[in-house]
Amino acid sequence: MHCPASMRTPRADLLPPSERLRVLALDVTDAQSIDRAVAAGPIDVLVNNAGIGAAAPFECMTGAAVREIFATNTFGTMAVTLAVQPQFRQRGAGVVVNVTSSVTYKALPLLGVYRASKAAVNAFTESLAAEVEQFGVRVRLVLPGRAPETRFAENARPHMAGLDHEAYAELVQSVFASFGESGPITHSQDVAQAVWRAATDPTCPMRLPAGEDAEAWAAELR
Repeated sequence: MHCPASMRTPRADLLPPSERLRVLALDVTDAQSIDRAVAAGPIDVLVNNAGIGAAAPFECMTGAAVREIFATNTFGTMAVTLAVQPQFRQRGAGVVVNVTSSVTYKALPLLGVYRASKAAVNAFTESLAAEVEQFGVRVRLVLPGRAPETRFAENARPHMAGLDHEAYAELVQSVFASFGESGPITHSQDVAQAVWRAATDPTCPMRLPAGEDAEAWAAELR
């Protein structure tokens, strides 16, 4: 069995070498790229993890930036799922795991567009699960918390805007100060374990918070 990992720009040095691992090029905003990746072989578990972050007062976001964030985080997830869903339905088996974010548990300033793009995936995932359960297909959500050890903040930097706007300066300073505070965070292993559980445990709940901070927020919401 081979485990394909996809990246917009494949890099073999990011993952441990293995005869069972195939690294494929995949841009979730490109229909032809999706088709090529799906054609590489049968899929048992689809993990939608592509995403871009953003931190900005909404007033300072451009329409182009909003569309780019939704194109990857929301429409990209839907497009890849749509490409894989027919084979799952026909086979009567398969799992879709959509990775969103714990920021959908509570309202946070500067993250409105990012949060909206992930909240849309939450809603889509729950409805899709109700549609495909009859075919033996499972759909689950993994919601990671803040993970400073990853490159997510670097990934979000191109979509940070208006942080020096005088009307929002005090709020921005407060929010970024809170990001630097000590406290529970999410580690990569937390997310990997949650994804594994979502993929292999039919009894797991629809939403799986990943990371100590995400679990705390989920508990607050309950």
